[in-house]
Amino acid sequence: MSNHGQPPPYSQPGYTPAQYYQPPPPQMAPPPQSSTVIIQTTRPPMVPVSNSPTRIVCPSCHAQVLTTVKHQATTRTHCWALILCLVFCWPCVCAPYCMKSCQSANHYCPNCDAYIGSYQN
Repeated sequence: MSNHGQPPPYSQPGYTPAQYYQPPPPQMAPPPQSSTVIIQTTRPPMVPVSNSPTRIVCPSCHAQVLTTVKHQATTRTHCWALILCLVFCWPCVCAPYCMKSCQSANHYCPNCDAYIGSYQN
């Protein structure tokens, strides 16, 4: 009986499939070829600001300036207007938008127009 083109029988003495097939050992990935990049960020020092213009040294342009203040409505401003609306105080609804104490004071450098900080009551 000829086994032409047939695999050898597995019942041969001393033959086990594990002897012929061994999975390859796990390969360790080579270390990446990269240059080390160090990113260092610096944070400008905290500048104490108030509701009015403040004399400071600008962290951006390093000039001694009197800040420019721009008031902006916040969520708290909108909440006060809503409360006034809900208690039927219609003539006073726009009051929080006119009062600087209900808005945040954003400070900018007049020299380089850099944002310096914000003050909220």
